[in-house]
Amino acid sequence: MDYLKQKTIIKIKKVARYLRLYGIKRTWIKVQGQLHLKRTYATLPERSTKFSPKQKVALIGCGNFAFTTLAYYLRNRFGNVIGAVMDINLNRAASLAQYYKVPFFTDDFEEILNNDQIEMLYIASDHASHAEYAIKALEKGKHVYIEKPHVVNEIQLERLMEQIKKEKAKVFLGFNRPSSHLGQLVFKYLNEQPGSGIYNWFVVGHKLEEDHWYLRPEEGGRVLGNLCHWTDFLLYLIPEEQIYPVEINPTRGNKADIDIAVTFKFGEGSIGAITFSEKGDSFEGVREKFNAQKGDCILSLNDFQSLVVDIKEKKVKHSQFYRDQGHRSNVINAYLSVFKNKEYNFEKMSGHIFNSAWLFLKTKEALEKNERLIISQKS
Repeated sequence: MDYLKQKTIIKIKKVARYLRLYGIKRTWIKVQGQLHLKRTYATLPERSTKFSPKQKVALIGCGNFAFTTLAYYLRNRFGNVIGAVMDINLNRAASLAQYYKVPFFTDDFEEILNNDQIEMLYIASDHASHAEYAIKALEKGKHVYIEKPHVVNEIQLERLMEQIKKEKAKVFLGFNRPSSHLGQLVFKYLNEQPGSGIYNWFVVGHKLEEDHWYLRPEEGGRVLGNLCHWTDFLLYLIPEEQIYPVEINPTRGNKADIDIAVTFKFGEGSIGAITFSEKGDSFEGVREKFNAQKGDCILSLNDFQSLVVDIKEKKVKHSQFYRDQGHRSNVINAYLSVFKNKEYNFEKMSGHIFNSAWLFLKTKEALEKNERLIISQKS
């Protein structure tokens, strides 16, 4: 929803709600992000190729997420480390660069790719372009952070995996929820229990206009634009060597990716379910609840603000003042891994990059065909 077009009272209520959910700083930058999307220039700001020594990062795609999340957390944590930004909409590139004091902006990806000072790219462009930009960057030996989804089809997945195997550059994914504090606690409690588990996500997504770019066939629709967050999360609860075979059972109405339910049975016996609804406007953004049982542990996670865990007679409650879906940790840890030598396991990450994409691509296929699929690991 474009809140700049809403009545003043709706704008005030939205800001008030976000202040409660995210605090003053995050709310302020979310408001600025809405203004950023509308900004145009009669005369573009000046740009410079004179980077400071620490400006080794570039942003590809300068939409709302890049403005309010990627640039925001990089700037707040590390200072002025972004040397260049690129967007096919030059006004957006200029707007982000001007706000965050980035010296260089462009609508030509080759100018970023051929700049030897740029060592890492955060890619947040349209979905179908993620893998294409990442592959070209990897060919140049640059590290990449790829927003979800990292691929939109099997051909892209094959090409990306081939390039990852060739290079020693690090690749990170924009699936933020596993990096959140409460997400990490979920994994801790459940992975301490023996046997298989039952996992259930209930998700209410943003209502999108019929002409929204997410819904273009080449962009992957809502399964690759949204549902992939929760298929990815489920994989962290299954031992990698026991993921396959995976049985995927879709339930859907007239549309393959709106108001749907999907269940998964994994190789080691765990069952996962995701219910995704887009029946109306969710005023607080995405709403999500996760319920699980494994061994003696029963837990419930609510909107990444509260977690209740029961283990036999013991009950533990965790809560956070503000909602934290893991964006900050995910963005920052990728930077630390590249520039501060934070631990990175190439083999483990490569396996997850493949498994995550393989699961969400096959989930999309099952929903489109409206039939059960049983998948094994593709060699």
